[in-house]
Amino acid sequence: MDIELLRTFLEVSRTRHFGQAAEAMFLTQAAVSSRIKTLEQMLGVRLFDRIKRDIQLTPEGNRLVSRADFLISEWRKIRQETSAGGAKLQLSVGGSLRLWDVLLQEWLIRMRRELPEVALIAESHTPELLTRKLLDGVLDLAFMLEPPQLEVLQIWDIGGLPLRLVSNVKGTSLEDALAENYLMVDWGLTHALQHRRLFPDAPEPLTRLASGSMALSYIQALGGSAYLPEVLVESLIKEKQLFLVEDAPLIEHRVHAVYPVRSGRKELINEVLAYFQLE
Repeated sequence: MDIELLRTFLEVSRTRHFGQAAEAMFLTQAAVSSRIKTLEQMLGVRLFDRIKRDIQLTPEGNRLVSRADFLISEWRKIRQETSAGGAKLQLSVGGSLRLWDVLLQEWLIRMRRELPEVALIAESHTPELLTRKLLDGVLDLAFMLEPPQLEVLQIWDIGGLPLRLVSNVKGTSLEDALAENYLMVDWGLTHALQHRRLFPDAPEPLTRLASGSMALSYIQALGGSAYLPEVLVESLIKEKQLFLVEDAPLIEHRVHAVYPVRSGRKELINEVLAYFQLE
């Protein structure tokens, strides 16, 4: 049986709404309906009673709920046993490229030194794909700036990511920093909205970059200015390779650790998060 059919069934049984289940799983409503129909055909029973907009589990559907949870849990154990290289403990971790650059790489190295017995899988994806992999049980833990507010996911605020406007030229004014050589780094939708509120009259940036490391390399090669994390530029400011734009406001975003509420690895997740030093 396709494990995705069971996950879809559980999401519909939780929300009692095909549209909400589709949104939570990043699928179309038609895809969710098709999966449920396929599962019903495979089992030879009806799992939901659909009366207008009211969706209720049938007796057969109610019996499947607990079994589906068990099967998915067993699948996760099988995945761990077949891919952990013999290690007793395994953790699959994901994060966006922008966070690996400035925070996660150092954390990963620290964790590996302290927990050499844990098998690690580290991935970089978009926030949307990270969420999907968490819901599918492929990832145990993900780090995000803007996590989705879903009941099936546990979200921990683990600290702030302060951003400073820096330039390669000493004494650059805010107006000049936001002018022709300004680099707009993609720190997410919240950052874009806050940036627009802070600088409504700023010209449209000619250069947009996906990560802080891209912006830093650009500035070091060609000059310019950008909002970059303090942890990324602190040493360069001390060495006077970069300079703070003194009249520019600080922008801070929150970093979140996200994992499934029903995760069987909460103890390990709590242990590895202890090595995440942000504040």
